[in-house]
Amino acid sequence: MTEPKGASPPKSAPLPIGTLLSNYRIVKKLASGGFSFVYLATDETGSPVAIKEYLPSSLARRQPGELIPVVPDESAASFRLGLKYFFEEGRSLAKISHPSVVRVVNFFRENSTVYMVMNYELGKTLQEHILHARQQGRAKVLREHFIRKVFHDLMSGLREVHIHKLLHLDIKPGNIYLREDESPILLDFGAARQILSMEAARFQPMYTPGFAAPELYGKHSELGPWTDIYSLGATLYACMAGMPPQEANQREKDDRMADSVTRLRASYTNGLVDLVEWCLRLPPSERPQSVFRLQKELREQTNALGEQAAAPAAAATTERPLASRFMTLLRKREEPAAAIQAKEAGKRGE
Repeated sequence: MTEPKGASPPKSAPLPIGTLLSNYRIVKKLASGGFSFVYLATDETGSPVAIKEYLPSSLARRQPGELIPVVPDESAASFRLGLKYFFEEGRSLAKISHPSVVRVVNFFRENSTVYMVMNYELGKTLQEHILHARQQGRAKVLREHFIRKVFHDLMSGLREVHIHKLLHLDIKPGNIYLREDESPILLDFGAARQILSMEAARFQPMYTPGFAAPELYGKHSELGPWTDIYSLGATLYACMAGMPPQEANQREKDDRMADSVTRLRASYTNGLVDLVEWCLRLPPSERPQSVFRLQKELREQTNALGEQAAAPAAAATTERPLASRFMTLLRKREEPAAAIQAKEAGKRGE
């Protein structure tokens, strides 16, 4: 039977529960998408890990109960290309040790594909935090202090990624995980997906509407740190507005973001809103060219806000000692008069 033109490719089945991969045993499927599966597994000590499996649905299919995916001949070259970049991505990420970047502890080939083993952490995504806040109907979707802290830490991790000559290319609230202490972790790097989008004719572009920079829509556009910075700004906007910004390819035809950004000023400081506007500029050259520059601006703003908040408290602290000294002087002036009165009373035999 011929598949209808434009139909979605059939979905692959995840690995069966209990499957042994190298020294890891699959416990359950955590997530799936058009590019990969993510599983909860245990290592040889019984400790939990997360395992990401390369399995693009446009290029391969796996039947229920099977381990090895079937790759049609016409998709073999594209599948191998994505496999190569996924493996290289794992190798590069394994060199990065930063609390705000997902820790890759192992990567290996098995079942004609590649697996990336990562630390498993408890918490929830930034997207879940945003959805919860929206349900509460708050004027401020997320608190500004919370946003500034999370994104400062996140930028430290992204700087480390860029130092290692990697780009994330899929920064969005769903790919930022917050531990139980609210410290962030950057997840699910998309460089291999992007390579397939640009090189494989049969592979659909893999970008997230609203969070993808305009250059991700063009096959021959130059990508760089500024590409991740656009997505970072879009994620900041989502934390403040509760929804993604207008999609970049639509903005190039009819940009409505100026009014949307202006509305944020009713709930957030001008400095933070200016930062969002800077990151979301359509020409790459008009955005911050490095995460270091962006983080420096964020830190200086936050420090200035802290100093402003501290100034009234310091003034109040200064006023109290002055009043206290005045009362002490007053008491000293009153004490001799009281002593004289007591002496006169003694003479009178009172």
